[in-house]
Amino acid sequence: MARKRIKNQPVLRNWAEVDAALREIAEKEIQIEEIEGEMNRQINGIKISAGLEAKPLQDRIDKLGKDVKEFVTEHKEELDGKTMTLNFGSVGFRLSTSVIIPKAKEKVAEIIKSLKIRRMTDCINVVETVNKEVLKKYGEEEIIKVGARLKKEDVFWYETAREKLKDMHQ
Repeated sequence: MARKRIKNQPVLRNWAEVDAALREIAEKEIQIEEIEGEMNRQINGIKISAGLEAKPLQDRIDKLGKDVKEFVTEHKEELDGKTMTLNFGSVGFRLSTSVIIPKAKEKVAEIIKSLKIRRMTDCINVVETVNKEVLKKYGEEEIIKVGARLKKEDVFWYETAREKLKDMHQ
């Protein structure tokens, strides 16, 4: 038996049907907005409730943590090395080292210059990317010469008039 090719026929046959489809899409979008709005209200309520329920517990943890820190600081010399292991956890001190870079751009520029002079370029982050929006402004010939290509296509879009539909229902 020979294969038959079935041509896809558009479901919508005229502009009135397209307009009706857009109306239905807008109605469904409005319903989704309402569902998501209710969901967000419920989530916010649950977050507030959980926060209120957890607050006394977190406050107690913070207070106990401060008390533990104060005690361990006063008895630092009793630690075995820098750590004391107890039945329900461990306490101690560790040396933390961090490099502080000033926020002023001029100071950062001076540091970078100084790093370059000292050949410490492994300490400098350099990120290079292609700015497609700027490249797009050049001619197609230039774009091809640098190894990129220009893709042109008609992209379908639609937009519903939700506000108009909302006004009709009010």
